[in-house]
Amino acid sequence: MATVSQCFGATSAAISVSSNSRKLLLPSRRSLPGRKVSFFVVRSDAGAKSGPNSRARRADQLITNAVATKADGAAASTASKPGHELLLFEALREGLEEEMARDPTVCVMGEDVGHYGGSYKVTKGLADKYGDLRVLDTPIAENSFTGMGIGAAMTGLRPIIEGMNMGFLLLAFNQISNNCGMLHYTSGGQFKIPVVIRGPGGVGRQLGAEHSQRLESYFQSIPGIQMVACSTPYNAKGLMKAAIRSDNPVILFEHVLLYNLKERIPDEEYVCSLEEAEMVRPGEHVTILTYSRMRYHVMQAAKTLVNKGYDPEVIDIRSLKPFDLHTIGNSVKKTHRVLIVEECMRTGGIGASLTAAITENFHDYLDAPIICLSSQDVPTPYAATLEEVTVVQPAQIVTAVEQLCQ
Repeated sequence: MATVSQCFGATSAAISVSSNSRKLLLPSRRSLPGRKVSFFVVRSDAGAKSGPNSRARRADQLITNAVATKADGAAASTASKPGHELLLFEALREGLEEEMARDPTVCVMGEDVGHYGGSYKVTKGLADKYGDLRVLDTPIAENSFTGMGIGAAMTGLRPIIEGMNMGFLLLAFNQISNNCGMLHYTSGGQFKIPVVIRGPGGVGRQLGAEHSQRLESYFQSIPGIQMVACSTPYNAKGLMKAAIRSDNPVILFEHVLLYNLKERIPDEEYVCSLEEAEMVRPGEHVTILTYSRMRYHVMQAAKTLVNKGYDPEVIDIRSLKPFDLHTIGNSVKKTHRVLIVEECMRTGGIGASLTAAITENFHDYLDAPIICLSSQDVPTPYAATLEEVTVVQPAQIVTAVEQLCQ
């Protein structure tokens, strides 16, 4: 039995993305541009007007045109590619529906997942198609129905549990930690635990970012659980299907501001690897490791860096536990410089664990100390302008790369 935990959400702007998951070889080192720049933090939204809708406008500005390739304009129009276009939340629903049709043991439970269709409409229409026993509305009692799902997994079902909000999963932390991750081992392998736990994660004023971000590090500390974070409609569907099929507990994080991100995905069935990073942009000068929404902040910064003469390599690590040290290691051996960009909190976060793993395994290949850009170790402010100060912005990424490569 396998467990999948998800964090998901929605944004107001539809965007098209392109991806590349080729494995990385080990070419020779290249010279870096001769620059010497002091390190400082720059706000990328200086002069932006504040107001009730200003944050949404700034989010659109940050993510629009956020995908950089080796040459601008090299990406073909998605309209000319085979397949069909889906928003990220629709891709999740398509993957979920395909797995429910394929395997009668797959079921969904959680708050408002039934005839309401879920808070973000990921389960819309599934109750009408599969009935109330396979799409079960639960009371507002996360600890109880998470435990119910884990028990159902022990009997041979593959439950998908939605907590509605990422922060609400704190209420089920005991079930996730002491039961979900441990039962396979404490039972001597008698029980597998196939469960999917879903909860939206995102920015503070909407959902409580400090909960969403810290939960990534909390869950990473739990033995026996895998963690992945989707960032595009393509990998959202592929990781959803892989997590449901896995016999291990899996936590699948989804970001609230990526739900309306649009991409053309294949018509034929596919499943992504739960333990493989994605090469987003090959490069030579610096390895930038990121995941979830920060992928788009990084790609926006990459455009600026290319114009400044840098050639960054961008990797969406996707697998937060375990790390894909094969892909990461090959990149480090090529660029010899590492920048980690995350929305998780700095202390005890994903970036801290990733820094330790790289230092332990690839220290001899590093020509500069690893830099990790994370959210500030403070409760996320309610005010939009203050909130943005706590989250990494593209200008900070550009400055960090300049410092690494000087």
